[in-house]
Amino acid sequence: MSFRDRTHAGQELALRLVEWADSGDLINPLVLALPPGGVPVAAEVARALRAPLDVLVAREISTPIQPETAIGAIVADDPPLYDRQSLAMMHLSEDRLGDVVAQERNELHRREYVYRGRRHVPFVHGRTVVLVDDGLTTGLTARAALRFLHRNGPARLIAAFPVGSARTVTAMRAECDDVICLEQPPALHAVGEWYEDFGPVSDAQVADTLHAFHATA
Repeated sequence: MSFRDRTHAGQELALRLVEWADSGDLINPLVLALPPGGVPVAAEVARALRAPLDVLVAREISTPIQPETAIGAIVADDPPLYDRQSLAMMHLSEDRLGDVVAQERNELHRREYVYRGRRHVPFVHGRTVVLVDDGLTTGLTARAALRFLHRNGPARLIAAFPVGSARTVTAMRAECDDVICLEQPPALHAVGEWYEDFGPVSDAQVADTLHAFHATA
């Protein structure tokens, strides 16, 4: 299966989750998107579940030498989560990445304010939390996000993706209670390969989607 766009992917993902909801298996759900790309997907899931929607902002950490290669991720004010194997292969230490982490942390907080304004981070303790993104390749940002959420005591933690590398999906099962991934190719070079339309999602689109949900809450 390939997806027309992120909205279509969210609708397909929602079908799977609605089955759980109809069986009474999703109690007091909260849908959290990894922005920006996860927001249009998560919006369809939240509508189908009649659940609130918000974002959990995560940022990848790259190196100046290879900016296209993620070697870590950050969420909120948590310490960075690094791919230790990549650090070793590139002969890098955490200390040498301090400036990069600081820059990404500033950008993370900027986006939190743009998306959420002065609204507080949603309360996850005791809830069924569904974390959604538009795809899963290395899994660094999703793993960092799931670990952050786990420490905040959800009753159940679910990760949901339209498409993801089979190997990464398997590894992700150790980070949460359940993983839903519709398509799991053995090798996933780019998430966009599975979408007919994989255009960028702007900060304004994210903010407008969240505003629409909160205006009707």
